[in-house]
Amino acid sequence: MNAIKPFVMVTALVLGFSSTLWSQANLLNARVPQEVGQLNEAQLAANDEAPLAYGYIDDRDVLWSKTVWELIDLKERINFPYYYPTDTLNLGSDRRSLFDVLLRDIKKGKIKEIYSDGYFLNKITQDDILDKLVLIDTSDAGYTQMNENGFVDPQFITPYSITSNEIEQYRIKGTWYFNKRLGEMRYRLLAICPLAFDLRSKIKLNQEELVELFWVWFPDARQSLNKNKVFNSRNSSQPITYDAMLNARRFNSIIYKEENIYEDRQVKDYIFEDALRQLLESERIKATIRDFEQDMWNN
Repeated sequence: MNAIKPFVMVTALVLGFSSTLWSQANLLNARVPQEVGQLNEAQLAANDEAPLAYGYIDDRDVLWSKTVWELIDLKERINFPYYYPTDTLNLGSDRRSLFDVLLRDIKKGKIKEIYSDGYFLNKITQDDILDKLVLIDTSDAGYTQMNENGFVDPQFITPYSITSNEIEQYRIKGTWYFNKRLGEMRYRLLAICPLAFDLRSKIKLNQEELVELFWVWFPDARQSLNKNKVFNSRNSSQPITYDAMLNARRFNSIIYKEENIYEDRQVKDYIFEDALRQLLESERIKATIRDFEQDMWNN
């Protein structure tokens, strides 16, 4: 028995490293650095980049549902995989933060369902997004030069932009529902929204105010998110895609709003300036959702 254990451990290691790797693909066989990350024909054929399709849910099978809005704080260590890397210049093309993936594919036209709010009423364009991400600040001397000479010297112009480094939080919208056919509670992520400090308020008024940059309809972004991997600090040969991470709810969040009769008011609208009570209210909403499934089997 003792002789079998090392063999089993070695076999497990071999099988683990023989799977399709991320940016480390072909690392041990590369003759030059440029060959690292390149997949052979067999690997390309076996590599399925399509996200796992959602099963069809008939409305008659949904016995109960509740839509909630949650806040993912990127300052929490458990949420770091969505924030880093903030600087991708020296890391190759495989490692990207969640914001960088979303913004890049929005610019490429791969993600088209972009809205200004979480109710998907006002669709916005790339130009609308860039207006929030870029600010050109002109000094007083520059305005004086413009009035006198009709042009502004570049030394009087300071460009500012929002990058991955400035993203503070994410807001997500999703629906919990009880599928009576399967007899279980399920979650479906509907939308995601990055938050950053408003450039105009921060530069002009020296006020730090978090604003929603844009809302992305999540099903439309799944293809892009499934092609980008999250760095696995425990085993870099076994990464996980952003699509799988978010669908599996591998993050920490608090509920800041739920659908309700009071025009879907936020928790802070009826619990004022009391962070502890607001957090407890968020936990109460979570418990309501969790207890519904338990109560189904207790009645």
